[in-house]
Amino acid sequence: MTLVQAAPPPSTAAADAVPAAPRGRRRGGLRNLGWVLFFLLPSAVPLLLFTFVPMVGSLWVSLHRWNLISSPKWVGLANYERLLKDPQTLKVFLHTVAYIAGYLPLVYVGGLALAVALNQRMRGRSFFRAAIFLPVVTSWVVVALLWQWLLNPANGLVNHVLAALHLPTPGWWTDPDWAIPSVILASAWKDLGFVMVILLAGLQAIPSDLYEAATVDGASGWQRFRRITLPLLSPSTFFVVVISLINGFQVFDQVFVMTGGGPEQSSQVVVGQIYNLTFRYGRAGDASALSWLLFVVILVITAIQLRVQRRWVTNA
Repeated sequence: MTLVQAAPPPSTAAADAVPAAPRGRRRGGLRNLGWVLFFLLPSAVPLLLFTFVPMVGSLWVSLHRWNLISSPKWVGLANYERLLKDPQTLKVFLHTVAYIAGYLPLVYVGGLALAVALNQRMRGRSFFRAAIFLPVVTSWVVVALLWQWLLNPANGLVNHVLAALHLPTPGWWTDPDWAIPSVILASAWKDLGFVMVILLAGLQAIPSDLYEAATVDGASGWQRFRRITLPLLSPSTFFVVVISLINGFQVFDQVFVMTGGGPEQSSQVVVGQIYNLTFRYGRAGDASALSWLLFVVILVITAIQLRVQRRWVTNA
């Protein structure tokens, strides 16, 4: 008869040692988190001091009536209510949207054409890339003054060329109907290089094998561009569209220098109106409220873009 000896019960020390591993992992995770926070401090502190703190301060000011001199007076949401009823608020938003509607297609199509052209093998390619990118790093004031001179109705170079070609010579930034197009031309010229670089990087990331296989299958140049280039360039396109829209809603420098919001407030944009409310009319509360309305508009449009991009952006 075989006797089966029962296994001895686990010792208390062994049982107590089981939770030690998770506790050690938690301690190690907290230590790693501490190091992560330590290395993030150089970036987190300026972000907190110069972004989040001013945002909270702006929200606080938007709930007060303040002329930058006397003590702020609490008014609650009255500033928002007054802005939403003011016809000028709608006008400056419409002017901003009109600017984006002209600027975004122009800068994207132009940047794409330049990227495709400078992605080919050609002599002087590096020089042309650098020359086209140069306006990107140029001050907005310099660019705006340059285009204000080029588009001068009386002695500007553009109107001299148009007159030599027997074409109409608009009043450009002195004409209410041409003020926004003048700003669009200056903005697109400056930002073409940035869009070109982003799209050029996207083009260079597309495998050449795909083009070779399509060529063997008899695809034409347009078919390769439509079926390969545009779909695989969609992540870069999405980035350009998002950044351009955000920057478009915040347009100010070129408008301020070229037109000052005129003539007859025909080119006044949202950020220009915020500037005027603060420093010309002494209505800092209204200006802060308008800033938050602009923030909400940008946030909503960006969220919609992030939602819709799943349908057309190809991540391959």
